[in-house]
Amino acid sequence: MAKTKSKAAYMISAVAERYAVHPQTLRLYEREGLLKPSRSEGNTRLYTDADLDRLEVILQLTRELGVNLAGVEIILNMREKMAAMQCQIEEFVESLNREMSLRLRQQPHRAETSLIPVVRLTPAVAEKVTRKRPAKV
Repeated sequence: MAKTKSKAAYMISAVAERYAVHPQTLRLYEREGLLKPSRSEGNTRLYTDADLDRLEVILQLTRELGVNLAGVEIILNMREKMAAMQCQIEEFVESLNREMSLRLRQQPHRAETSLIPVVRLTPAVAEKVTRKRPAKV
């Protein structure tokens, strides 16, 4: 039987205590659009592990690097765009690999159509080439 993953959710007081941040700071981050915690039926903020990961980035930028909230917003947006671009690149490489393997299966490999010329040596020529190599010291 498959287990369903339950998403852990933390209340604002637990998050504030864990990260030594005032709850008002977390509310400010939400107003600024930096954090988007979900809400319970009673309208209580619930922070998921993904929210906590994002909060850690925000706190690192503000505390350790001295970035202001406008800068944090720009950096977070750029990180999201970079992640999306990385996914697009990975999808492109996968489709390229599929297409190349499909084409290779459909056509026999021919040396004259290769991007890099392939020279097949006869046994006699191969023996001459190996004899000309200098001996290792």
